[in-house]
Amino acid sequence: MATRAPHTRTDLPGTLGAGYAEDADGHRPLAGYAALSAVFAAALGAGLAGTLRADAPHRIGAGDIVLAGVATHKVSRLIAKDKVTSFVRAPFTRYQESTGHGEIEEAARGSGLRLAVGELLICPYCLAQWVAAGFTVGYLGAPRLTRALAGMWTIHTIADALQLAYAAAEKRS
Repeated sequence: MATRAPHTRTDLPGTLGAGYAEDADGHRPLAGYAALSAVFAAALGAGLAGTLRADAPHRIGAGDIVLAGVATHKVSRLIAKDKVTSFVRAPFTRYQESTGHGEIEEAARGSGLRLAVGELLICPYCLAQWVAAGFTVGYLGAPRLTRALAGMWTIHTIADALQLAYAAAEKRS
């Protein structure tokens, strides 16, 4: 007798999520993901609408794109992994372990929107889109301030790389 995979539980109404791939506990917060996607789209749309003025830059320069890219990487990791920012994630996550260099590993907890937010908050790749959108709106609406902040987080990233290189050199000597 063949065994059937358990039915996937989603938080979408009716059978909209029926047949969706399962995770270990059989629950995917699809309505939570939809809500987060709607919040992202609305916030980005509002932010971009706020930059539709005559003196807004017509483009973002290549140097600023690189600067914002490095800063987006750093800010996303600070939000998702830094032990000092764990208070932000705590309502949505469960501590797993320290992973070194000031970072920790957490697991999302709860169900529905709480689980979806937890999954977002522990994923630097997922957060990067939100952070990049913030930098984009910032460059269009307040380029000088945004450039300064992106520079600060890029400096932080370079300092982290130098700390790791120094520690590696110490171990080799």
